[in-house]
Amino acid sequence: MAPEDIAREFSLPVEAVLEAIAYCESDPPELLNDYAREEALSEAAGMNEPGYKHNPIPRLLDPQELARINRS
Repeated sequence: MAPEDIAREFSLPVEAVLEAIAYCESDPPELLNDYAREEALSEAAGMNEPGYKHNPIPRLLDPQELARINRS
């Protein structure tokens, strides 16, 4: 979608949409850290394994494993 379409869809100023796009394109560390944490959680839960889509039941992670991943 064009920035103007997004602005219209969400009743936002076009400048706010352009600012959000620029922020995301700058690869801010906060977003990179969130992405890495989500990837680590998916990996630990077995969601990246080849057969997962045929049997989509994630492994339960113990609290220590969750805490370790969330700290990194």
